[in-house]
Amino acid sequence: MSKLSTLLLAATLACIPYHAATAQSRATEHGAKTTVVLQVSDDDPKKWGLALNNAKNIQKDLGEKNVEIEIVAFGPGIGMFKGDAEIAARVREAKADGIALAACENTMAAQKLKKEDMNAAVGYVPSGVVEIIKKEKAGYAYLRP
Repeated sequence: MSKLSTLLLAATLACIPYHAATAQSRATEHGAKTTVVLQVSDDDPKKWGLALNNAKNIQKDLGEKNVEIEIVAFGPGIGMFKGDAEIAARVREAKADGIALAACENTMAAQKLKKEDMNAAVGYVPSGVVEIIKKEKAGYAYLRP
């Protein structure tokens, strides 16, 4: 990717949170569900736990039926969704609580991970970054704990 392309992408991504927050605010005012996408891209179990805590607290504070939450893991954060991750039970619990979980297939291929290596509660998307971009474009609030 050229430096210009990288700069243009960065500038575009910098504007997305404002537009997502504005769209989210308008939707909430009209009684629509609050929609949130959380990015997990760090190889840090403390941050994995923080993402799960954030999602659960959003459900608790706004009401589970009033929110739609997706946690997207890619890059080093993919470890969160491995079957043998130290927080595997919490990941299964999040899924049972209605939180969508999306593992990046690009990252899985790069790390030679198979679906058998992953937590059974996890779903898959071709690209974690593109999934987040699509969600933000659709008005989801973006969080990166």
